[in-house]
Amino acid sequence: MDLNLKNKIVVVSGSAGKEGSIGETIVNRLADEGAIPVLVDRNARGFEYVERLQKRGVNSLFVQTDVTDPVAIENAVKVIAAKYGRIDAIINNVGVNDGAGLDSSYEDFMNSLKLNVVSYFLLAKYALPYLKESKGNILNIGSKVALTGQGGTSGYAAAKGGVLGLTREWAVDLIQFGIRSNAIIIAESYTPAYEDWIKTLPDGETVLNKINKSIPLESRMTKTEEIADTALFIISEKSSHTTGQFVFVDGGYVHLDRALIRDVN
Repeated sequence: MDLNLKNKIVVVSGSAGKEGSIGETIVNRLADEGAIPVLVDRNARGFEYVERLQKRGVNSLFVQTDVTDPVAIENAVKVIAAKYGRIDAIINNVGVNDGAGLDSSYEDFMNSLKLNVVSYFLLAKYALPYLKESKGNILNIGSKVALTGQGGTSGYAAAKGGVLGLTREWAVDLIQFGIRSNAIIIAESYTPAYEDWIKTLPDGETVLNKINKSIPLESRMTKTEEIADTALFIISEKSSHTTGQFVFVDGGYVHLDRALIRDVN
């Protein structure tokens, strides 16, 4: 399906994670569709990713940015606007389940909010004038933790709850400008960060097997490609009358009857 994303300027935050991460996968899918992916991340890995894309003939840009710094994000948007003159969509993809729980310090809790939700606000705020011109749209990457809780991660849970609140708030705020705002909610996806966590556990394979069996559809985690494909559909014209929605790409993890789950012992 042609999603009509050719030459669209799509800014993706948190897009310089390890190969196979959600952001990196989204960027490559955008490139495949002929879009112009703009990477915003603090990790210098982004330079390598853009170099690879450019070798493929893809027009792309990396703006190394501390997404917790308002001035840095404002400057990043200025750099993007100076190069391309417009922004057609933003995908807020930052997310670190940092374990800032009730036993954490005030500073740790606030830092979690700055990274996991305030960065979303800042990118939307500074990109908004360009989104108004293009009648573009916003896609926020969320987490099931906002709805189910997890334990031991108050900062991340509060932030991701805030992401869902902002998604609907922005849909209301921006409808007058023809700007859509939606969110994807992810449950369990085997990203490089997830793999790193599993490797820290003494019984990692057992834990991984139990998690897989807890996912109703096919007893497996969601592939990052499946998340990326849904993201591209939502920001495209093929989803032109969809706004204020939470789209669950989770194999039924959040909503389906627990009776579907196989023996997890």
